[in-house]
Amino acid sequence: MSDYWDQRYQNEGMIWGETASPTADHARQLFAENGAKTVLVPGAGYGRNTRAFSAEFLVDAIELSPDAIELARKFDPRTTFIEGSALDHATGKTYDGIYCYDLIHLFEQMERDSLTVNLIKHLGEKGLLYITCFSDEDANCGLGKETEPGTYEYKPGKLAHFFSEEDLRRHFAGLTIVETGSVDEVLTNLAGETHTYRLRYLVATNVI
Repeated sequence: MSDYWDQRYQNEGMIWGETASPTADHARQLFAENGAKTVLVPGAGYGRNTRAFSAEFLVDAIELSPDAIELARKFDPRTTFIEGSALDHATGKTYDGIYCYDLIHLFEQMERDSLTVNLIKHLGEKGLLYITCFSDEDANCGLGKETEPGTYEYKPGKLAHFFSEEDLRRHFAGLTIVETGSVDEVLTNLAGETHTYRLRYLVATNVI
């Protein structure tokens, strides 16, 4: 997967532009209301979303691609970018907020479980986790070969897991679910072309 993303960042640079996802602003508001000081962004890419947090919080970000990190450190110098896999990299810290955008759906079950464990391990006392993922209501759900329940090779060589709300809740059953919802995300590429897809989001805490 690292090779895939390195090639994309080398060829396309800031693939989806500079504007953060609206879900990042939603997460920022929730973190602020919860008194957050520190935030972790796993799978941060080139920093498109980290910059939504770094003016207000102390932000660490984990990213697998060295090419993305090179872009990110220029785009968002306030964030500390760490090269590693969000599946298992340990920062040695816990955080008041974790924002995990469109990462968990890239993996099959075993790796999704690893990511879930690592996210929970980094969530501080009374912290909030905000996670987004592909929805089973998205038009691409069901396209291509099904490699395991709910997971499809919807593009050649590219897998995605499409979550129902029940499925997403089940992944984070060890936490207290605060909020769930669905949003239509609009991405605009460097050529100005737009693509709309359906996301689910979940907000959870380790407070019982």
